[in-house]
Amino acid sequence: MLILGAIILNPSTIVKPCDEKPFQQGNIFCLYDANQIETFSPSMLSPAYWQEQNAVLGTAQGRGTTYFVQHNKNQWVLKHYFRGGLIGKLIHDSYFFTGHQNTRAVREFALLKKLQALSLPAPRPIAIQIKKQGLFYQADILTERIAQAKDLVAILQHEAISNQQWQKVGRCLRQFHQHGIYHHDLNAHNILVDSDDNIWLIDFDRGELRTPEHQWQQANMNRLLRSFNKEKQLNSNFHWHKEHWQALLTGYLA
Repeated sequence: MLILGAIILNPSTIVKPCDEKPFQQGNIFCLYDANQIETFSPSMLSPAYWQEQNAVLGTAQGRGTTYFVQHNKNQWVLKHYFRGGLIGKLIHDSYFFTGHQNTRAVREFALLKKLQALSLPAPRPIAIQIKKQGLFYQADILTERIAQAKDLVAILQHEAISNQQWQKVGRCLRQFHQHGIYHHDLNAHNILVDSDDNIWLIDFDRGELRTPEHQWQQANMNRLLRSFNKEKQLNSNFHWHKEHWQALLTGYLA
């Protein structure tokens, strides 16, 4: 494996950097990667576009429906931004508009672009859409789908993973923290393992680039630990124990 600039080159794959292009049409503002989309349309940020082309590979349920879609040889993930917490029960998907650069979608696109430049294991940004309506906006995002990958919850519900794999998870998290990458929702669902046992982080909504510092990094890890404990309480067959956390920390501190 070679490294050219900030982009990893495998013998079989050359990863092009994100070629960010803006698109404006009425109250709609978009950004997209021109290296991934030759002919862009805002309709690509709508589930209906992919349904009409029979290009929906599957869905997942969270706060809303996540769509897995096929574009040529690429697989992408389409998500709509929904609010969480108590306010989310009253205002589902509208946010106060203070400028495109302050929207959650633009900020996530920029962070994912930064992660790509740093060669960190996270999805590539494909496109985002902001729909402004008066003082508020709604937003959608397309990202790369990590091939042949499952999240840790899905894996641990059926089988254990080795201490060596737990250490790889820890080393992966350390990579992000060393670069000052704050993940707002670090939990077991947002850590993926692919078919080659590579570790990935996904869902960087409200993530930030921060100065590396112990306090927020420790809080990030505490959040992840609570996530594992929660999944264990929900499922007694969940293959996670305290010694696995120690193995993860061993990798993180190595």
